[in-house]
Amino acid sequence: MNLRRKNNMSQNTKVVTGINTRLSYANVWEPKSINGGKEKYSVSLIIPKSDKPTITAIEKAIDAAIQEGIGKFGGKKPNKATLKLPLRDGDVERDDAAYQDSYFINANSITAPQIVDKHVQPILDRDEVYSGCYARVSINFYAFNTNGNRGIACGLGNIQKIRDGEPLGGHASASDDFTAIDDSNDNDFLA
Repeated sequence: MNLRRKNNMSQNTKVVTGINTRLSYANVWEPKSINGGKEKYSVSLIIPKSDKPTITAIEKAIDAAIQEGIGKFGGKKPNKATLKLPLRDGDVERDDAAYQDSYFINANSITAPQIVDKHVQPILDRDEVYSGCYARVSINFYAFNTNGNRGIACGLGNIQKIRDGEPLGGHASASDDFTAIDDSNDNDFLA
């Protein structure tokens, strides 16, 4: 019996990113509401421009999502330039060193992603997957047409952590902020 979760995503619109994809704004453990909307799990995926296989796969999946979404666009294939597209240029849109020489995609889902390690074993320690670590991520592209906004969105699938990376977000660790105190000199701090 096959116990894999069925999904309704087309294989033409699904992509698994390469091993050099970096997580940013990783909200993958608890759903959060953005701008008062529905609670969702979300992450920004930073993909190096040098990862040509992933970028090409994403571009093909976006084209497939446009084709599959013709019904949402009034039955006609729209000019791609008129749509809001999810693959964005970090050099142009972000003043952040982590996004330089990279593209990025914001992906979200109302269901929690499965999060696994390199050996496809579940990761339960929330400190293991964070903004800055590297992961392969399954994503799915789909068309939307809501209140005059038309385009292709990106759904978040599952996450496979590949390796650690420098944490993003500017949060210093306690070991960076403090040095150890010698207990024998407690009087030094009373002055």
